[in-house]
Amino acid sequence: MEFFKRLRAKRRNVYENLFGAKALCVAGLIIMSAFLFTPTFFRVFQFLFFWFLAWLCGKKNSPLITITIILFIIAFNLVPPHGEVLFSIGAFRITSGALSVGIHRAVTLAGLIMLSRVTIRQDLKIPGLFGELIGESFRLLSIIVSQKQRITRKNLIADIDQMMIDLSSGSGEASRPGTASRTKPAGFVILGVAAILAWLPWILRFWFTLIQL
Repeated sequence: MEFFKRLRAKRRNVYENLFGAKALCVAGLIIMSAFLFTPTFFRVFQFLFFWFLAWLCGKKNSPLITITIILFIIAFNLVPPHGEVLFSIGAFRITSGALSVGIHRAVTLAGLIMLSRVTIRQDLKIPGLFGELIGESFRLLSIIVSQKQRITRKNLIADIDQMMIDLSSGSGEASRPGTASRTKPAGFVILGVAAILAWLPWILRFWFTLIQL
């Protein structure tokens, strides 16, 4: 276990030294624009790609939590029946339309969360008052995600309340932004490749359309 912790810490150090916060944010927006307009089938693969990127960056990913969130969103969207009935569990009907919508929304939310973990850093600074507000919001989101292990089922409300107090008071190690770094040339190349891979479904679709013409 200690070996894997050291290995994850090394990957995280490489990630923090290779990329700057602004370059990551811009790349994240470019990738997100492709992700939001991609059909559900390709969006599933993009989500897995984001998961892999988060692993490379040394981020902690809990498969159990992610799968639970996805299943909860899908189950919530199954309540209003829509489309052809696939099968029934008692009086509860599973319909094709509701299932498709649930999978689409679940993968979208999970993908955006995973992408934000990779592209939003605590040292992100955006010029201007509005940019400062957005940057601080992103920073707090990054801190909350990284400190989620502090929240337990036994003291759920108390743990969340204590985390909010620590963030508002500026106390604790998690409330301090990380050291700013500039993107290395290799980092720009990696971000460019990641953006191209995210847009690959659209590139292939456009290419096939040109061939047919």
